[in-house]
Amino acid sequence: MRAVKATSWLLLLFSLPTNRSTERVAVWRRLKKMGAVQIKTSTYLLPDEPAQYEQFQWLAQQIRDYGGDSTLVRARDIEGLTRENIIAMFNDARAKDYAELRKSLQNFIARRKKVDAELAAAELERLTRQFRGIRAIDFFDSARGHDVAMLLRRAEGRSRTRQLAVLDAKQYQGKTWLTRPRPEIDRVGSAWLISKFIDRKPKFTFAPSADAVPDAIPFDMLDAEFSHHGNCCTFETLVRRFAISDKSVVKIGEMIHDADLDDARFQRVEAVGIDRVLKGWAKEGMADEEILRRGFECFDALYAFLQRR
Repeated sequence: MRAVKATSWLLLLFSLPTNRSTERVAVWRRLKKMGAVQIKTSTYLLPDEPAQYEQFQWLAQQIRDYGGDSTLVRARDIEGLTRENIIAMFNDARAKDYAELRKSLQNFIARRKKVDAELAAAELERLTRQFRGIRAIDFFDSARGHDVAMLLRRAEGRSRTRQLAVLDAKQYQGKTWLTRPRPEIDRVGSAWLISKFIDRKPKFTFAPSADAVPDAIPFDMLDAEFSHHGNCCTFETLVRRFAISDKSVVKIGEMIHDADLDDARFQRVEAVGIDRVLKGWAKEGMADEEILRRGFECFDALYAFLQRR
């Protein structure tokens, strides 16, 4: 789903009689399905878009049919909440939805070979429908959505059939490298790897889609050449594509893999702390470029430590 550019908000305020517990649950389920977030008791919020306005209109009427009261309000500003605060509320809600789906996908991937092919296909279709349902209400293009989309590709097994050629780093000097905003462990680690072992004079830029910056090389983005392939995270893909044999880099790749994919493949937990720090900086509103700069310092120190062992 494209990220909406809401300049105003829709608020649904309602009340139901205390003896209408079944109807209250039905309303709650409708609100959850349409992606509304709660800001106060019985006050829910959606971006002011035509489709969301129609959904709130229908629900407001349904609440009145249940014997309750409902009011639909359009507002440009909500006291005590900035636009950034509101977007964060929506993204946090979607992050929880994606986290549940991510666990289901990881479970599916782990046992796929042991499951009957027909049953596996049916389960994958159900998980795909669940992903599409979340994406439909991911109004502000949560970063978690891109992560789960790549995991879904892995579950589908698409990348296993592709033979990836080894590349010459000399052909990748002075390039512009594009990745998603709010960089976390795999994106920051991959950017560090690019700057240290692939492109000595890289320029990094950020955008939500791979085609947003002409001539830029996208990485850790859905369907990009340098992204998740098979069981590899983006960092590992870059290591393989550019035939980087440095043993310390390989160890860092194992750490990033376990922190990013959360599958305990290598039983390495060293990068989990770095990942949490990066996420903390993003939550504080730190600029993407500053997250990258500080993240590079973390990986420089980790690499130096591994070199001395």
